[in-house]
Amino acid sequence: MPEKCILILLDGLGDRSYRELDFKTPLQAAKTPVLDRLAQASANGIYHAACMGQALPSENAHFIMFGYDIKEFPGRGALEALGAGIEFQQKDVAVLSHFVSITESEKKIVLEEGKPVISDGEIAEFVDVVQEFETGGVRIRFHPTGGIRGIVTLHGGVSPFITDSDPFVNNRPLINIQPWDGYRDDPATAITAQALKKYLIHVYDELRVHPVNQARIKNGKIPVNCLVTQRAGQLKHVTPFDDRYGLRGLSMASGPMYWGLGTYIGLDVKKVTDTGNPGKDLAERIHMAYACLNEYDFIHVHTKTPDEVAHTKNPLAKKSVIESLDKGIGKGIQPLLEDPDLLVIVTADHSTPSSGPLIHSGESVPILFHGSGVRRDRVRQFDEISAASGALGALRGKELIYMILNHLDRSKLHGIMDTPVDQPYWPGKYKSFKLE
Repeated sequence: MPEKCILILLDGLGDRSYRELDFKTPLQAAKTPVLDRLAQASANGIYHAACMGQALPSENAHFIMFGYDIKEFPGRGALEALGAGIEFQQKDVAVLSHFVSITESEKKIVLEEGKPVISDGEIAEFVDVVQEFETGGVRIRFHPTGGIRGIVTLHGGVSPFITDSDPFVNNRPLINIQPWDGYRDDPATAITAQALKKYLIHVYDELRVHPVNQARIKNGKIPVNCLVTQRAGQLKHVTPFDDRYGLRGLSMASGPMYWGLGTYIGLDVKKVTDTGNPGKDLAERIHMAYACLNEYDFIHVHTKTPDEVAHTKNPLAKKSVIESLDKGIGKGIQPLLEDPDLLVIVTADHSTPSSGPLIHSGESVPILFHGSGVRRDRVRQFDEISAASGALGALRGKELIYMILNHLDRSKLHGIMDTPVDQPYWPGKYKSFKLE
């Protein structure tokens, strides 16, 4: 049986069917000879990290796929701050934010453009005037992370249990920042909501009269005059991945959120960059992963490109990216398939629809397991529909990590206690019995 695992994760791969693709999904319509051949030599199934129909962001889905309970999740803001190298303490709060264009309408602030086009030089001038703010004992700092995006950190008796201000859709009012329902009577949460609201009003007051915006208006451009916030987070204590599942792990991905997530749960992190050639990038990552197997038992190989192209709402473009990834997998996969000690998994974290208003959708995604001893079913194509008839059936949530342990012959017989903590892997890291 295999001893080690490489998980190839095609972010946002799942999708819906479209008329322009003859009512197929982009994955069904794409020419994927490599993935299809791999499916024919594998056990196939479908996967959802939570409940069918529930639309998950990548951070929540990955967190569960790595075997953690969602109650341990620290919030995306905290993960991105950690991945971006921002210094903040466990009691601090980090919130995702980005510059937008807003207008006033009947005392409401309405989102005019959530993704304004603006130069880095203009953003730098804005950062200078909104970077620091203090109110009611709460210190607030804006950290730019690239383009219009940044992270707001709050320090001093604060809480992450606040609503977003970002409505996500143009021509909608910004959301009033409030405590979550279960934290209405918590003083720290109330103070945090009030402080962040005051900060956003401060940003608006500063930017609406800023010379850069005056020049933009004079030149017929929309002003970029506020920040919106979402997904506040605060770090927690979690059991490291190696201790929880007995596997030395590595995450190979691009983007601060994935770097922060890996760091948070104790995976080593290899930062990679996207070049615009998704197939080439994935092939290189697969080669690098295989070369790292002497040091690691579990390697997460990630590409964000299916998700990113789906957000452009173009099913044909997503089909093209999938075909590029299939070629890239073909250039790197053969040594992995010939290694009897390796379990290869290909799947996605969630579905990202290439049309419509949803950011992500709640359909399941295809998954395959390939390796020595893995059952081989009759599936002949790797897609959302074909995979559903495979031997793996429908996997949910933490069942993925348990299936990985099972196929690595590391699954502990339920009821055995070789360690004080009931770990799911065998043999556990137990203390030896001594005659003394």
